[in-house]
Amino acid sequence: MLPLLLPHDARPLRLLCIGAHSDDIEIGCAGTLLGLLATTQVEVIDWVVLAARNSRAAEARASAEALIDEPGILRLAINEFRDGFLPFEGAAVKEYFEELARSIKPDVIFTHYRQDRHQDHRLVSDLTWNTFRNHLILEYEIPKYDGDLGQPNCFVPVPAGLADRKVNHLMSAFASQRDKRWFTPSTFHGLMRLRGIEAGDGVEFAEAFHARKWLMRGTP
Repeated sequence: MLPLLLPHDARPLRLLCIGAHSDDIEIGCAGTLLGLLATTQVEVIDWVVLAARNSRAAEARASAEALIDEPGILRLAINEFRDGFLPFEGAAVKEYFEELARSIKPDVIFTHYRQDRHQDHRLVSDLTWNTFRNHLILEYEIPKYDGDLGQPNCFVPVPAGLADRKVNHLMSAFASQRDKRWFTPSTFHGLMRLRGIEAGDGVEFAEAFHARKWLMRGTP
């Protein structure tokens, strides 16, 4: 497998993380974000949650601030669109995405997998692609009953210590989700272990993404 390394002498990265719900970003790419913060200069992480109200909004805010603990990097936007109904609020959500594109210029965007069977997740992915036309977009995965994980083509190794940190964070930050039968340490460890096997090259744990379109510069 051919590795692609981010340049360490470039300007600091600007990241945009978009999640439909309070815990989506953490489930999909917390290990990758922690790894980038440890190894790469990051200028800003714009952290956008679309549907989080009341206690779920409080969870989203507290979780992001606890995970991204470097001062001055995190910019949070917690919105109150209705959970499960994002496609039916499509015009307002579309306007929100257009405003995002006017206000921020990210280098890398983390968003939902386009073939995710959750209706909110699909809309968020589609609007990300509609709105951001000249960016590297990495679609993360959320395990669920529907069995829609697909075959990702981009793998980011997550050291065992960061994998444990991610799982422990999920279990401590999202008390509202702990009664769901899928929201368990074994689910999150297991998925990262499976993706580590697929990544090859002695990788134990990894997070996986769908990278549908990217441009490699500097080649002949």
